[in-house]
Amino acid sequence: MAYVNRTNAESGVNLLALRSHNAALVLDLLRTAGEGGISRLELAERTGLTPQAVSKITARLRADGLAAEAGRRASTGGKPRTVLRLVPEAGHAVGLHLDRDEVTVVLCDLTGAVVAERRVPLDLGAGAEAVVESAAGEVEALLARAGVSVLGVGVALPGPLDHARGVLHRVTGFPEWDGFPLRDALAGRLGVPVVVDKDTNAAALGIAVVGSGAGALGGGASGSAGAAGSSAAAGPSGSSGSSGPSSPLESFAYLHLGTGLGAGLVIGGGVHRGARTGAGEFGHQVIQLDGPPCGCGNRGCIEALCLAAVDRGAVGEAARVLGVGAANLVGLLDIDLVLLGGRTVAAHEEAFVRGVGAVLEERARLEGVDDGAIPVRVAPGGARGVAEGAAQLLLAPLFGRGED
Repeated sequence: MAYVNRTNAESGVNLLALRSHNAALVLDLLRTAGEGGISRLELAERTGLTPQAVSKITARLRADGLAAEAGRRASTGGKPRTVLRLVPEAGHAVGLHLDRDEVTVVLCDLTGAVVAERRVPLDLGAGAEAVVESAAGEVEALLARAGVSVLGVGVALPGPLDHARGVLHRVTGFPEWDGFPLRDALAGRLGVPVVVDKDTNAAALGIAVVGSGAGALGGGASGSAGAAGSSAAAGPSGSSGSSGPSSPLESFAYLHLGTGLGAGLVIGGGVHRGARTGAGEFGHQVIQLDGPPCGCGNRGCIEALCLAAVDRGAVGEAARVLGVGAANLVGLLDIDLVLLGGRTVAAHEEAFVRGVGAVLEERARLEGVDDGAIPVRVAPGGARGVAEGAAQLLLAPLFGRGED
């Protein structure tokens, strides 16, 4: 995954030189330290590297413009320690979310913070050539306004797809995309590296890397109105208001209910894509054998049942159906947290958190789980969470994250 050999023209960063494991460790610690920075001694202690190795790595990072001094810190003995921080503007990546009816494009700095954004309508069924041209045009317009070059473009869209080759399969409702090499088509059109993944995987990656919402693991009854309220109070970014960086989430399911339904699974801190990168096709598990037909060709899929209930205004029923699927995931994977996202959830946050949480609570009671149900929360990131996660497809590997 050595994607590209430069970031912006001013910094002259050679990203191929950053692909070492040790450099990634140091960069990740600089990223998580935030503006307050971290000393070379702390870097050595936390990475297990020798002070000499850390000095060489940080010297190169400073020369490349990726790290800078953030002041000095009092020492217990000897002269004060120089503190280093990451330079966020030293590199950028584009996150592109192709939904069935709109495209969202964000430009993110090295910390994942959004510095520019565009959102316009899109018809995913308009044909590959038209969609590629429209998406490329939006990326070019964003970059022209921002005036920076980028590491590349991360693309997130409904699956199933082959993440490794960037080739789409039979996207539900859009069979004409089957076999289309989206990664190569966009890379050829834009002239920059492109990575493609499912929307749910991208969103889950963004949450896992940035660690937003990690505080949700710490208590509070799932499914309560208070839980929903605390998520809403966190704001569109999902920040809890704490001043320091959050810890990464290690084990959770991100359930995305928008124009379709899918899941992103994070296990052991990394996105679980499966042997054929097909994990997370959550919406097409059948839970009602004689249920309504689904666009995938089956009947009684969770996606079909959820969306049908929403269409007739039965949001509580849709939440309970989603809860059944979430409970199945919890039982299979023993995860720590369920996060809900997507525009349909966003329109009814409290109802979905409460409904899904109630099913998980009932399942935990029946199973006699001593420590209660798994928490249910609204995912951070809001409407652009998938696009932000798509940018992390390029950014995360620089910090040793996000690679299979």
